[in-house]
Amino acid sequence: MSGQKAVTPSAEGIAAAASAAKGRGLPPVHLWNPPFCGDLDMRIARDGTWFYLGTPIGRFELVKLFSSILKLEDGKYFLVTPVEKVGITVDDAPFVAVDFEADGTGKNQVLTFTTHVGDTATAGADHPIRVARDAETGEPSPYVMIRSGLEALIDRKSFYRLVELGDHHDGWFGLWSSGEFFAVIPSSELENL
Repeated sequence: MSGQKAVTPSAEGIAAAASAAKGRGLPPVHLWNPPFCGDLDMRIARDGTWFYLGTPIGRFELVKLFSSILKLEDGKYFLVTPVEKVGITVDDAPFVAVDFEADGTGKNQVLTFTTHVGDTATAGADHPIRVARDAETGEPSPYVMIRSGLEALIDRKSFYRLVELGDHHDGWFGLWSSGEFFAVIPSSELENL
């Protein structure tokens, strides 16, 4: 391929390709398998802020567009269009669940989460809730699956509200949603707090 210049991936190019491919709803990134074009200096911070070249991306619609073409493969995050795939850095989870609605109570409870980019997911078998604990501090980090292996960190205010809806089941304190029980902490440990 002499005479052709290698194209360096850019946020602008990815955004243009994603916009061109976007129809209604989320793009079918699971069907796209373009060649890897390198890493992009793009990072999603733990609080959900997207950075490009070290600067926060201030346009919500651009962040929303990028989040719609996010893909997780072999533990690595990529932005994918029909023609290119670029690696990005994610500090923790790519999304932050900033609110939720609870319908029903006990085993009949249904929890529906909303992310900072407007995605929703109803916790259940396909969208589990999990809580990781910091090995040193014991600090909980709660997550809910949003789509295709992409999780949202549940923000602190929402987690405190969730704890108020918790229940004890089989020696665990946790949450019911869509007929599934999601363990948060052993009941015996909760009594010691």
